[in-house]
Amino acid sequence: MDKPQRGFWCECWTEDVTEGTQPALRGSFDAYSAPQASRWVAVALRTISPALDPDASDEAWEWLYEGRIETRRALLREEPCTVSVTHAYTRITWTIRPVLFLPLAHRQSVELPACVDDYKPHATD
Repeated sequence: MDKPQRGFWCECWTEDVTEGTQPALRGSFDAYSAPQASRWVAVALRTISPALDPDASDEAWEWLYEGRIETRRALLREEPCTVSVTHAYTRITWTIRPVLFLPLAHRQSVELPACVDDYKPHATD
């Protein structure tokens, strides 16, 4: 990738709805198309749905059958999307937002800056 590329930044967050604590990031994914982004959420929902309580499982399958189409359409319009299910006291939220992925500097056949020698790995205890 030598030019910026459009895509989607996907995240999965959980939060305890009874304690009012800050949500915790559980995972992230870089998708390069709307179908790939919505598929990431769909795979996660299908994977966890057997372990969800009946209401949360219904929420998950409702999105899989109905909401996924609307999510895909919104992503094709480059609009951010959110999918949530609440299991017991835990809310699980997937966010998908359009981004522009920037290429990283290619370091082969290029002399690195002098400061690179200033940083040495530390031994772990």
